[in-house]
Amino acid sequence: MPAPTQDILHTILTRKAEELSERRTKRPLADLRARLDEAPRVRPFAEAVETSIGEGHAGVIAEIKRASPSKGLIRKDFNPAEIARSYADGGASCLSVLTDHDFFQGDDAYLVMARRACDLPVLRKDFIVDPYQVYEARLLGADCILLIVAALDDGLLMECFELATSLGMAALIEVHNAEELSRALTLPGGLLGINNRNLHTFETRLETTLSLIGDIPDQRRVVTESGIYSREDVSQMRDAGVHAFLIGEKFMRAQDPGAELAALFAPQHEAKMQIQREERQ
Repeated sequence: MPAPTQDILHTILTRKAEELSERRTKRPLADLRARLDEAPRVRPFAEAVETSIGEGHAGVIAEIKRASPSKGLIRKDFNPAEIARSYADGGASCLSVLTDHDFFQGDDAYLVMARRACDLPVLRKDFIVDPYQVYEARLLGADCILLIVAALDDGLLMECFELATSLGMAALIEVHNAEELSRALTLPGGLLGINNRNLHTFETRLETTLSLIGDIPDQRRVVTESGIYSREDVSQMRDAGVHAFLIGEKFMRAQDPGAELAALFAPQHEAKMQIQREERQ
């Protein structure tokens, strides 16, 4: 059943701290560090997004997600490997895989399965509250981690960002209001995700991205997250200069997620290529 609209983020973070304690007991940090050489080679995540955009396409981070606190079960027929291959065929730049179990019915194994099924770089989508989870992510094969500004104080935010960078991973720094954006911009890099879903209430407004992009330096790549369901939504974002998208629910509800991705973005791809052809003539 979907969770009630209360401060969902607080509930998730409270449980995540408990989960982290349990994980540390079963697998000490020293063990994670000692096994880093066993981690799969890092795939270039941010570069994959930039390559797609440089070719005139949207940079699509396609999400593998079984459920959410606000919507409950999203996809009953859930095979991470098949979904990953479908996304790759549909033109995704990268994957995002939910690994949180208690609120999203995710699992670490889903990331491993998805990454093995294709050549796309993979984001570990979870609620990181401690550097321990950054080491975990790298051992799982994650090429990028999510850092939610609302979930971290400035010290931990910088520490986790620097650790991810030192391990070769990219970071998607997620904000959903002006105060969080100001904090995120103190970091020396990273993809800048604007979540249109308020993580305290789970209400979604595309205006969140549109209201914040004017305060972001041109050199920072903006990724709009949540609430993208139609070609009109995509056009609105691209017209505003936002060309990177993280989308899950729209694709997860489709019989063929990759085909749904291609259908959502193909008109924009075709229009962009037509403009480029005309400019060369």
